[in-house]
Amino acid sequence: MKNKYIPSLITVGRMAGAIILLFIIPLSVPFFTVYFLCGVSDIADGYVARKINAASRFGEILDSVADFVFIAVMLTVFIPMLEWEPWMLWWAGMIALIRLSSLGIGFIKYRAFSFLHTYANKATGIVLFCFPLLYLFAGLPVTVCIICGIASLSAAEELLITICTKKLDRNVHSIFSWFSLSEN
Repeated sequence: MKNKYIPSLITVGRMAGAIILLFIIPLSVPFFTVYFLCGVSDIADGYVARKINAASRFGEILDSVADFVFIAVMLTVFIPMLEWEPWMLWWAGMIALIRLSSLGIGFIKYRAFSFLHTYANKATGIVLFCFPLLYLFAGLPVTVCIICGIASLSAAEELLITICTKKLDRNVHSIFSWFSLSEN
C-alpha cells in the first residue's frame, strides 16, 4: 500500500467509528473510547497528510464528509436522548439552514460543495466534539449556548465568504484573511 492513502484510511476509519457509535450505549466507557478515537483520527489524518506530503483535494473533501457523518451520528444519538427545549432546536435548525444555504450557493457558484476549513469551523468542530463532556459538567442549556453561539458565527462567516468570493478556496482561514486578500 502506498503511503499517500494512509490519511484517507484514517478518515474512513473515523467514519466507521462514528457509525459504530450508533450501536454503543451513549456516555458509557466504550462510547467515550470510540468517541475519543474518532477525535484523535480527526487530528491525525490532516497531520499525517501534511507530514508525508499526501495532502489532496480528495482528502479535504473526504475529511469534510467524515465530519458531516460524525455530526449526523451525534445528532442521531443525542437528540432523542436529551430533553431539548424548543429554542434549542430552533437555534440548531437555523444553523443547519445557514450551512445548507452556504453549500447550495457554493455548489451553484463553484460546481462543488464548498466546505471551508476556517478557524471558526475548526472551533465549532472542537466544541461539538466536547459536547458530551460539556453536557455532563455544565448541563444542556449552557452547552447549547456555547456550541450554538460558536456555530452561528462560523456558519454566518462561511456563508458570507461563499457569497462574496469568486473562486473557491477551501483553506481560507477566516473572513478577515479573505478581506485582507481581496484588498490587494
